[in-house]
Amino acid sequence: MATWATDVWAITLFVEDLDDTKRFYQDVFAQPVVFEDENSAAFKFGNLIVNLLVDTEAPELIGPAIVADAAAGARFQLTITVDDVDAVCAELARRGLALVNGPLDRPWGIRTACFRDPAGHVWEVASH
Repeated sequence: MATWATDVWAITLFVEDLDDTKRFYQDVFAQPVVFEDENSAAFKFGNLIVNLLVDTEAPELIGPAIVADAAAGARFQLTITVDDVDAVCAELARRGLALVNGPLDRPWGIRTACFRDPAGHVWEVASH
């Protein structure tokens, strides 16, 4: 039986406007681009690579599966831990970003808030 690694190495997010979404990731997360070409830009979050890929290039990766239209709605959320959710939300508001929800104290003991990137992907900031 094959063994599986326990770490997720990369997540690829399909985006319509690479330049706009890349700029958002640079501005909001203050992370440098670790790889870039005309169709993608990758950012490192700890041990995880978040790769932004122009959606017209996605069928080559996932075909024959279909690339969902951005208007279909959120299909997942990505969570990043922060020290102070409220401080991060204040900074997001200062930058003109609207929150999807929060800050909220969740019943499982986590304080969270969500926002969207320009391609519609939902990010959650969370602290214990």
